[in-house]
Amino acid sequence: MSENNAKHDPVSAARDDEGIGFLDLAIVLAKHKRLVLGLPAGTAVLAAIVSLLLPNVYTATTRVLPPQPSQSATTALLAQFGALMGGGGAAGPLPFRNPNDLYVGMLKSRTVADNLIARFELQKLYDEDTMVETRRQLVEQTSIRSGKDGIIAIEFDDRDPKRAAAVANGYVEELYKLTTSVAVTEASQRRLFFENQLKQTRDQLAHAEISLRGAIDKGGLAGIDVQSRAILEPSAQLRAQIALREVQLGAIRIFATDQHPDIARLRHEIQSMKRELTKLEGGDGEPQPAEATTAGLENLRRFKDMKFLERLSELLTQQFEAAKIDEAKDISIVQVLDKAIEPDRRSRPRRLLIVLISVMAAGVLAILWAFVREAIARAKSDPEQSQRLAQLAGYLGRRQGLKADD
Repeated sequence: MSENNAKHDPVSAARDDEGIGFLDLAIVLAKHKRLVLGLPAGTAVLAAIVSLLLPNVYTATTRVLPPQPSQSATTALLAQFGALMGGGGAAGPLPFRNPNDLYVGMLKSRTVADNLIARFELQKLYDEDTMVETRRQLVEQTSIRSGKDGIIAIEFDDRDPKRAAAVANGYVEELYKLTTSVAVTEASQRRLFFENQLKQTRDQLAHAEISLRGAIDKGGLAGIDVQSRAILEPSAQLRAQIALREVQLGAIRIFATDQHPDIARLRHEIQSMKRELTKLEGGDGEPQPAEATTAGLENLRRFKDMKFLERLSELLTQQFEAAKIDEAKDISIVQVLDKAIEPDRRSRPRRLLIVLISVMAAGVLAILWAFVREAIARAKSDPEQSQRLAQLAGYLGRRQGLKADD
């Protein structure tokens, strides 16, 4: 029986002693050509219809160049410290983080997202009830990446090409606003630091002037003579230099660790100046002019504090103005290389690609199913294989029955 079937079976007749060959495969495909050709053709039609029903999505792209770390600003600051300390130039520039990571993080911040949502009414557009879901939708439609060339690309997808370009450019505009409200660059951080120190010093100076004026109005110019002024002037100058170096030490710690050579140099200068100040003030921290009365000593103390704060205010003002100049140089911040324009071609759906992938997947599935059908047909024509198929069907049927009973 099996031999007769093999003689009339075209696949079995084409089989050689070496196993299944190309001709065997071609015969199977030809035998099931309606399945092999029909399924991909039907899938192509269905995929084309579905792709035509999908809405067009447009992608607008803007490319920006963030400000690169300015080594000159840091070098100038350290050189200025060295000049004030009477030393040589500063050590090499301090290490900086990749600025692109900082600006990409700012673009992805919740502050920027919320401003864009409110500006373009995205919560209403996406028909979301909560801001959390609206932000998620915004993130899904946005791509922000930094290339190896240092350029940040911002892409936004939307069904409206005009809105896509507006939102992409809106990201850059919101970044401008955010960078002006936070201290991002080295110069802006130094400016903020010296600004706070200067404000505190000026407040203390105003208080010292009021205190001295009140003491003079009450007790006169007791004790503030030429000899006293000769002692107070260098003392106030030295104290101001010490205080300035302590402020500079705090400023440089923003960018350097305690092991940095400039920090060690500043500490050494501060210790040396403190020893010199102790010698100048006679070892007890107060100048001692001859024949000083109690009222005179009090006036001297107040006058000394005022002169110290005046000199410190002058030095801090110089540092603050220098930091403002550096910040003004860095305020160019983000440079727009390619402004987003209204795209005239859709970015998706890629209808041809959808049809091709669907046809290829359907073709592979049809070929596999054709071989499965051929294998089942051959198994049924062989009594031994047919019996094994019946046994397999019986096991499957029994398991289904057990599941039904359960």
